[in-house]
Amino acid sequence: MIRLNNNIEIPQIGVGTWTLHGDTAQRNVCLALEVGFRHVDTAQMYENEAEVGQGLLDSGVPRQEIFVTTKVNTNVMRNGRETVRKSIDESLAKLKVDYIDLLLIHWPVKDCVKDTWQVMEDYVRQGRVKSIGVSNFNRHHLDDLLSYAEIRPVINQIEVHPFMTQEENIAYNRQLGIQVEAWGPFGQGDIDVVGHPLLQSLAAKYQKTTSQIVLRWIVQRGLITIPRAKPNHFAENLEIMKFSLSDDDMQAVSSLNQNLRSNVLNDPESFPW
Repeated sequence: MIRLNNNIEIPQIGVGTWTLHGDTAQRNVCLALEVGFRHVDTAQMYENEAEVGQGLLDSGVPRQEIFVTTKVNTNVMRNGRETVRKSIDESLAKLKVDYIDLLLIHWPVKDCVKDTWQVMEDYVRQGRVKSIGVSNFNRHHLDDLLSYAEIRPVINQIEVHPFMTQEENIAYNRQLGIQVEAWGPFGQGDIDVVGHPLLQSLAAKYQKTTSQIVLRWIVQRGLITIPRAKPNHFAENLEIMKFSLSDDDMQAVSSLNQNLRSNVLNDPESFPW
């Protein structure tokens, strides 16, 4: 568990649901909870909140034991405060929950962050959202937000993998008391992270999979992460809490950094959506 700046705790490893839809999303979320995961990440943009919500119910796990994250869509932000409010209400209904554990701004939409953030703060005061944070924010985005925020963001969810280590961004977030959550730990399949010879050699050394080496490198840095919910990897992902990488091997993985995004369009300064 990682303690956030509002004293709420979040499980350090969860399950992501990007690209999962229909029965697959519902089933995978249910199975993940049944095997022991307690942190589920979705977003309005994924268009699967209803299926994720049904998976939460199907699991039979008590609501208070599950940490649920969703994110406000970019087009919702562009349409103003009332549209943001409506979208949050819809997320609560689709997820079939009385409260959202963590609500994020999905991308730093220019000139729309302040209105969205202030609506999100209202939902925290109402008790319908427990924590609020951001995703894909760079340093200047955070500085601007903190100039008016009455509630400090608890998390910044950013792209982190061995080819995109984000060391400066992570250090600045920590300076501000904001935890960092890593999305795309394997490069989302667009770049071959797990195929790198160094990671393969470390997998052989530790008798683990290359994916486990990557996830261990992330959590050992004190980051939260949400690899996609794939049932054949659930047990494997949970096993990362049972071994450690040496300091030298941690540094070796970090040395693979190329500041390489899995998709060039994922730049927070110029994203097209």
